[in-house]
Amino acid sequence: MDPFARYLPALEAELRRRVSPPPEAPALLYGMLHYHLGWVDTDFQPHKADAGKRLRPIFLLLSCEAQGGEWERALPAAAAIELLHNFSLIHDDIEDRDATRRGRATLWAVWGEAQAINAGDTLFALAYRALLGLQNTITSPTVVLTALSRLDRAVAHLTEGQCLDMAFEKQTTVGESTYLQMIAGKTAALLGLSCELGALLANAPEEHVIAAHEFGFNLGLSFQMQDDLLGLWGDPARTGKPVGADLRQGKKTLPILHGIAQNPQLRARLEALQVTHPDEDTITALCIALEATGSRAYTEARAREYQSQALAALAQSQGTGVAFTALQSLAERLLGRER
Repeated sequence: MDPFARYLPALEAELRRRVSPPPEAPALLYGMLHYHLGWVDTDFQPHKADAGKRLRPIFLLLSCEAQGGEWERALPAAAAIELLHNFSLIHDDIEDRDATRRGRATLWAVWGEAQAINAGDTLFALAYRALLGLQNTITSPTVVLTALSRLDRAVAHLTEGQCLDMAFEKQTTVGESTYLQMIAGKTAALLGLSCELGALLANAPEEHVIAAHEFGFNLGLSFQMQDDLLGLWGDPARTGKPVGADLRQGKKTLPILHGIAQNPQLRARLEALQVTHPDEDTITALCIALEATGSRAYTEARAREYQSQALAALAQSQGTGVAFTALQSLAERLLGRER
């Protein structure tokens, strides 16, 4: 089964419905949202742009169906997860000063920081409104309230991770355990929530819901480590971001932390990037030096470890059918992705 072909049309329709502007809403505000979601250009004319992978809602719907649920009933939650993810991206772009995402200008780069914050805040509110749409598809109020509570938990974890990510830029020493704490919030929390909510909305036994969360959470750790690799050695034509973006921003990603530990002399070269405007040759030379420490191979190995833990948790969730098989396949494919 191709989960994207199966779910994306209904998911996109749900997203458009949830981000449909009310009559009195400012056209600018919702135009920015539609731009960020890949539906219009900067003049707010219909345009199909790279809208991202929609992975988190796909995992939610797969998790629901794998546990015997009707995935259509989980669409409000799937939309909520995607809107929440995009709220975090808009604010992340402002905080990291990223002028491009998915191969085109970010919201703040076009309309300024203040309006981009407004757009992000709106997506945050719309995410909660979308989740409450479960009241129309799920008969148990307790399940809906539980879903809302677990969404709140994940949002807090996400912002904690983002806070640590930014704080690390000013720190000269960050250990791997602290790095893991950061990515547990920044990335793993939302993917864990996606799989957890899917199982919850299928009325799966609590032990299966817990296993589904562990699957998504560990996969999220692996996913972020793969992102760390792409941030240094990815193809800009595929990633939509310049080579070495993490180096320029002073990010403490796993290959950078491991590289410094193996070759402490790299620390001064990396810190110098924050007070200069390095050219492409300087960035390329640092990427080569980091790879020479074994940091690329180390990060690849760690990503495989967490992927294995994710697949073990997936087996414990005792899902069935083509959706369960698709979850396994998708989890295995993520490790070799190029964007």
